[in-house]
Amino acid sequence: MKAKRVFLIVLDSVGIGYAPDAADFGDHGANTMKRISASDKFYIPNLLKIGLGNIDGIDYLPKTENPLAAVVRLREKSRGKDTTTGHWEMMGIISQRPMPTYPDGFPKEILEEFSRRTGRDVLCNKPYSGTDVIRDYGKAHCESGDLIVYTSADSVFQIAAHEELVPPEKLYEYCRIAREILVGEHAVGRVIARPFVGKEGAYKRTENRHDFSLTPPKPTAMDAIGKSGLEVISIGKIYDIFSGAGIKKSLPTHNNGEGMQTLIEVQKTDFNGFCFANLVDFDMLYGHRQDIDGYAAALSAFDAWLPEFISGMSEDDVLMITADHGCDPGDQSTDHTREYVPLIVYGKDIPAVNMGTRLGFASIGKTVCDLLGVEFDADAEYISEVTR
Repeated sequence: MKAKRVFLIVLDSVGIGYAPDAADFGDHGANTMKRISASDKFYIPNLLKIGLGNIDGIDYLPKTENPLAAVVRLREKSRGKDTTTGHWEMMGIISQRPMPTYPDGFPKEILEEFSRRTGRDVLCNKPYSGTDVIRDYGKAHCESGDLIVYTSADSVFQIAAHEELVPPEKLYEYCRIAREILVGEHAVGRVIARPFVGKEGAYKRTENRHDFSLTPPKPTAMDAIGKSGLEVISIGKIYDIFSGAGIKKSLPTHNNGEGMQTLIEVQKTDFNGFCFANLVDFDMLYGHRQDIDGYAAALSAFDAWLPEFISGMSEDDVLMITADHGCDPGDQSTDHTREYVPLIVYGKDIPAVNMGTRLGFASIGKTVCDLLGVEFDADAEYISEVTR
């Protein structure tokens, strides 16, 4: 089959069960989908109708005898469980070594150079929850003007600042400085701006978050699609994850609602090519915050929205739904989890087959290119069943 347009939606962190090597990451037993399926806020009849419950290992959800889409369970090849690694692998980049993490905080020389170039000292410098860190250091930041620098189990350098003290654009400037410093052995996956507002005891993060990622080390599937003359449109934080590489048009969003509305708006335009969207709330608002009911409600909201998008699809459109990692909201950690991810491929001429389990998220980028008639080599088990 050949498609005119392919829409790829990443349900950020919606993993479907711990991977065989999960114990290496401290995640044995993690299962994001199973965890939220126990919530009374969980209601996903449309995803089940398509065939989500038919995927390998999902024995806790009902199966359908007549699924509407091709489905497959994917296992990550890269040595990581973060956003950048997962998305990069989807587009053909396998990360052989995990990006650096800092369980004991960043080295003195990194922070000294950061302070010298920004003119501000730093607070915290340890792994921390994003909401807890502004609760515990917000007052000191507002009194001193020092920047709150923290990390997590992921490869991130995060900077929190009050918007009245450090306007978002100034905070982004500080992030660009950090991105220039964090190279070589300290090349973290992302530098993240984390603005917040409010008074002591009621600090709240705003939607002005911005990620500054590494530039991919080699061309991706998006580069191949763009060079062929087709459109490459990103929605949400995709542009940030790839540092803009290979993307022709970027449509930033702040939450799932905006992301889904933007998908509908793009669908209504006449273009040939690839639209790549990330819906971040699952991970950012519910996974990391261990909010099982909130996570379940968010997936239910996506499910309720799905028929509108499907009804607007043209005969030569293809919809792909996947995830980049897990973030089990009921395990013992607030961090990402090493899990299998689902891949659902829906379109008029896509056969409704269960393709079992395949190794490598790069199957996604390869399949997108195949559907669009673009040449691209990827280190993954291909899912040619949908492109015959």
